[in-house]
Amino acid sequence: MQVIISLAELVEGINLCIDETERRLEQRIADQKAETYPSRDKVMEILEVSAATLYRWQKAGYLVPLNVGGKRRYRMSDVKRILEGDNANKGVAP
Repeated sequence: MQVIISLAELVEGINLCIDETERRLEQRIADQKAETYPSRDKVMEILEVSAATLYRWQKAGYLVPLNVGGKRRYRMSDVKRILEGDNANKGVAP
């Protein structure tokens, strides 16, 4: 079996693949930059720590929550920093 395509069709197919890949990468980058603010319970679940640990980290300045509408929330970017092992910022071990 042979499949015959023209050079123009091949170029068009390659360009479509490149465009789709670029669109997906741009979306992934945009998704990563979007800041979210999970609750204390969600952060405890993500980091697999207790409320006491979050309290100690808050007092040490390692993971400081925000008050949003009377509720305590955390920056997901700070949670990701901890997950990635970036302890140098605060000088506190998790």
